[in-house]
Amino acid sequence: MSEGLGIDAATTRLAALKMLGEVFREAGITTAQRDARLLLLDAAGLAHADLVRAPRAELGPESAARLASYARKRVERVPVARILGEWEFWSLPFTLSPATLVPRPDSETVVAAALLGLRERRHAAQGLRILDLGTGTGCLLVALLSELPGATGLGVDVSAEAVETARFNAARNRVDDRARFVTGDWLAGIDGPFDLVVSNPPYIADAVIPGLEPEVSRHDPGLALAGGQDGLDAYRTICAGLARVLAPDGLAALEIGSDQAESVSAMFRDAGHSVEGPFADFGNRPRALVVRPAR
Repeated sequence: MSEGLGIDAATTRLAALKMLGEVFREAGITTAQRDARLLLLDAAGLAHADLVRAPRAELGPESAARLASYARKRVERVPVARILGEWEFWSLPFTLSPATLVPRPDSETVVAAALLGLRERRHAAQGLRILDLGTGTGCLLVALLSELPGATGLGVDVSAEAVETARFNAARNRVDDRARFVTGDWLAGIDGPFDLVVSNPPYIADAVIPGLEPEVSRHDPGLALAGGQDGLDAYRTICAGLARVLAPDGLAALEIGSDQAESVSAMFRDAGHSVEGPFADFGNRPRALVVRPAR
């Protein structure tokens, strides 16, 4: 076996797929077969159609070495997205950095909720201003700008590295002429008004983080996860300043933890806002709220 994984130049694509699926399952990875396919396609420079057309083609030395390296990392619970250095969100590609979260399908709920909240203005979005708090890869803002060609946006993140990553992703997805990114601490120094505020803030209670899946606890940036003792610190900061930056007819779409709908809703209602939702993610868990200023 090459490097203990059984992958060498003569290994066929199909054999590698089966082999890695078994190795990943033994390592306790629940998405074993999906991960094996994604890593194989990237390591061999293949499209899915190539795999279907020629499953018994041999990998060759370079692809085999690359795939073996990928597989070792995955067994060590490095996420597939970190291995590949990028991930898809809202059908758009996003480059990652150590300072950013991996964009997750759950967060697409925020984009969908925002667009739903803007339904009366979506087709007349010229001049619409968007603020993305804790922008990370920029995935929320870039996805929204791709859907709202007349809109402009500002992304804010405490990490300068994340800001550079988001700026790169805006250019990669050809919305950089309508997006600006700055390093900052939530709403400090931000002037409105904005028609839409979006955020996927850190919302995990600090004590819970060490017990999360290794893919998260070891590889996601702590600043993007840790929400304080009860997971609600970032929401308190956003809530305290939202009225100052939000336009009178604006709205905010916020990602929440699946057990936070009641507590976050109560916080914003107590501050005089109205709250819509929660909106469910693909697993039918509460994942986003829409907040509007009191009328």
